[in-house]
Amino acid sequence: MTKTHQRAVPAGRISRMAHMGGLATRLAGGMLAEGARQMASGKRPSSRDLLMTPANVRRVADKLSHLRGAAMKIGQLLSMDAGDLLPPELSELLSVLRAGANPMPMLQLATIMETSMGEDWQSHFSQFGFTPVAAASIGQVHKALDHQGQALALKIQYPGIRQSIDSDVDNVITLLKMSRLLPAGVIADELIDEAKAQLHAEADYHLEAQHLQAYKALLADDPSFRVPQCYTELCSENLLVMSFEQGVAVESLTAYSLAERNRCAGLLLQLLFRELFEFGRVQTDPNFANFLYDPDNGQLVLLDFGATRLYSPALVMAYRQLFHAGLNQDRQQLLEAATQIGYFSEQVTASQQQAVLALFELALEPLRSDRYDFAATDLARRIKDQGMALSMREGYWHSPPVDALFLHRKLAGLYLLFARLGVSLACRDILRPWLTN
Repeated sequence: MTKTHQRAVPAGRISRMAHMGGLATRLAGGMLAEGARQMASGKRPSSRDLLMTPANVRRVADKLSHLRGAAMKIGQLLSMDAGDLLPPELSELLSVLRAGANPMPMLQLATIMETSMGEDWQSHFSQFGFTPVAAASIGQVHKALDHQGQALALKIQYPGIRQSIDSDVDNVITLLKMSRLLPAGVIADELIDEAKAQLHAEADYHLEAQHLQAYKALLADDPSFRVPQCYTELCSENLLVMSFEQGVAVESLTAYSLAERNRCAGLLLQLLFRELFEFGRVQTDPNFANFLYDPDNGQLVLLDFGATRLYSPALVMAYRQLFHAGLNQDRQQLLEAATQIGYFSEQVTASQQQAVLALFELALEPLRSDRYDFAATDLARRIKDQGMALSMREGYWHSPPVDALFLHRKLAGLYLLFARLGVSLACRDILRPWLTN
């Protein structure tokens, strides 16, 4: 992990709101300074030009990263729902947020550990690393050794996250609107509510421990994957304790043979279909950091189950029909499946409907292929262009149900990883067995 400055996370609602208020003052100050500079040079800038200076974008990004969870989750939902339709300044801001957060100071970390395990918390370990090995929107991860020499990964939640989720999300949306980074109509109220619900779920470490244990049991028969062992006796609402798993970043597979890259990519695509059609339980976060590759045995290590969602039998059946229609390029069946999933409101026109179905067919292009070359495709650009045409020319801006949104996010994330690895896959052969049941 790269070295970053430690910064205390504001833990109370009042202190977190004060941070947002202080930002508004600094944004206004930045606007005045930039206005004076441009007027002196003979320019008549717009209010947006004054507000969205590089310095002010950095101020917004810095403040949102300091609040961690809410900003990260809004960023994820925006990138899923709006994609490249967002202003470049907001895209830049979101990329800064995805780069990670500053770690907690040692004193704040120790206070959380005392609350979770008692004043003698260090007695549980023969060694504890105070420098985090990873940081995310909800917490940071530390490595420790127990008294039997077992390496442990401790996911420690930032203070105040769980108690301030709703107000934080509202504050983030207000800030993005105030800074004019968020175009009108881009994010619907149901997505804001979903951001809150998803954050509450991810902040429930007892729930994540249940998902972790479920995946370990479900994949016990598959030696291609490894899932950490959960130590429930050491866990609390702020602390998740797992075995520390060895491996390298999944992107490191670029240094391996094409055959090995293809094998691993095929395993990940198979896993997604197994999650949806067999488990009814999908880990929906496609962040590359959630996968490791163990070069010693070729296993893929699965990490972080906070974003796991359960899928109802009805929704699974609708997706089976949708994938089946996509393979056969049966647009009527595709329409029926998409309607069951909840894509089309009563206000959708026939032209908009057909444009959405065409976008589906494009997104399913790899799954119709005997051997799809992710290294050579321009699929991402074509999806972007067609999506922009749908929103701009057809005037269609409708969010699907959140379960569908998160599933699309996972599939799109796998496509992105496959392109990064330069793989070619027999995607149709991987999918087809799941459509016969």
